[in-house]
Amino acid sequence: MKAFYRASLGFCVGVLVAASWSHAASTKPDIVIVATGGTIAGAAKSETEAGYQAGAVAVDVLIDAVPQLKQLANVRGVQVASIGSQDMNDEVWIKLANTVNDLLASKDVDGVVITHGTDTMEETSYFLQLVVKSDKPVVLTGSMRPSTAMSADGPLNIYNAVAAAADPRAQGRGVLIAVNDDIHSAHDINKTHATDVETFSSHEPGLVGASLFGTQHWYRSPTEPHTKQSEFAGKVSGPLPRVDVIYAHAGMSPDLIDAAVAAGAKGLVIAGVGDGNMTTPALDAVKRAIAKGVVVVRSSRVGAGIVRRDVEIKDAEVGTVAAITLNPSKSRVLLKLALAKTDDAAKIQGLFDRY
Repeated sequence: MKAFYRASLGFCVGVLVAASWSHAASTKPDIVIVATGGTIAGAAKSETEAGYQAGAVAVDVLIDAVPQLKQLANVRGVQVASIGSQDMNDEVWIKLANTVNDLLASKDVDGVVITHGTDTMEETSYFLQLVVKSDKPVVLTGSMRPSTAMSADGPLNIYNAVAAAADPRAQGRGVLIAVNDDIHSAHDINKTHATDVETFSSHEPGLVGASLFGTQHWYRSPTEPHTKQSEFAGKVSGPLPRVDVIYAHAGMSPDLIDAAVAAGAKGLVIAGVGDGNMTTPALDAVKRAIAKGVVVVRSSRVGAGIVRRDVEIKDAEVGTVAAITLNPSKSRVLLKLALAKTDDAAKIQGLFDRY
């Protein structure tokens, strides 16, 4: 009889433990990893070869390579693209944005992680910052070394990105980027080095937080309108207007500005020297472009700082828009979305002031 009671007690304890484990598993957040390719999914012929094929590894393989993700969340993958981010384009952006919005609208999804190449991550993340219509966490991550490399940085970046997306404190902070133990805002992140794993910087605004082996430390929340606060949030349809970036330099010719307008650009971003400046012939070409209905934004090639309005170039007289805090690549993103709504330079200046 005592043996029976001991066996029964053991069975009951086993059932309770199993039930407790099942409940704990079911209460883990549900995170979807949306893959677009990039170096993080790249493969090379050897662990020490610099050359590799971007986007060669499927999302399920990336997930299986980091089994520790199961400790953080219930994770599944969706493959949207398999490209190097140098080939990112409007069509993939729109597909990605609508996929993310559809996922976040589901009560079965608590957050999204996006694997992406680093070359254009700052542009894609800022695009999503403006068009995602949810407070749920969206976290991009990537790597500077392919998945086959010695000391690949991708697996820990994925782990930290999932941890950040699974953290309730990430909600409402806009689109984030988790790389190299840092957490950046999509509004502020810049790629600053061609090969270093510490390539990303947020300059003056600083980090949003840090993710150290899956433990988050949060420092701030972005102050600019984003995600649900953005007037661009929601389903995105194309095509988006063409916007070209023209790089300024000593002896800058007006030819490329005239050529871009002739090729059909609806907007131009001048990656100006210093405070968004350019040569006098280039500024004359800008005036010609504006006279033809093209909206021109003055940004700066230097990578940090504020491009102020009506200082050396009198924007109110010329008709140009000052980029304020946005670098050329992000100015292009905002201008594309703005031009889909209006071509009024004054109204677009208001958008650059706010966003």
